[in-house]
Amino acid sequence: MDDLDRKILAELQLDGRLTITELAARVKLSVSPCHRRLRDLERTGAIRGYRAVVDPAAVGLDFEALVFATLRWEDRDTVAAFEQAVAAVPHVVQAQRLFGEPDYLLRVVAADLAAFQQLYDQQLATLPGVQRLNSTIVMKHVVNDRTLPE
Repeated sequence: MDDLDRKILAELQLDGRLTITELAARVKLSVSPCHRRLRDLERTGAIRGYRAVVDPAAVGLDFEALVFATLRWEDRDTVAAFEQAVAAVPHVVQAQRLFGEPDYLLRVVAADLAAFQQLYDQQLATLPGVQRLNSTIVMKHVVNDRTLPE
């Protein structure tokens, strides 16, 4: 990956809807080589996909919590079962496995506190292998959806 590839990535992070012609103009490259580089970035996985960034509040998901999960055991089967079950919960919009305590950090969205409590009691607390859950409510986003540095 060279500086030109990084410029292409930077432009697409700012506006993923650029046409190839617009992208080529912004990175000062002709269309054909720009298109070739873009396809290579997609093929190698540097670009994992394109999507719309939706404001959760605009679709009625005004409540957000961070849920820290600690597992009873960390054997392969328990971890796999937990991760598969977490991936099946649509309100979990991000999940990271961590080193140390706790084992996982889940970012969860819901309509309101009552909806979160129901989700917590009926789905999160029943995830396989969970020993303990600890939640904190997100007050506001200070940095959100930042582009990666060049």
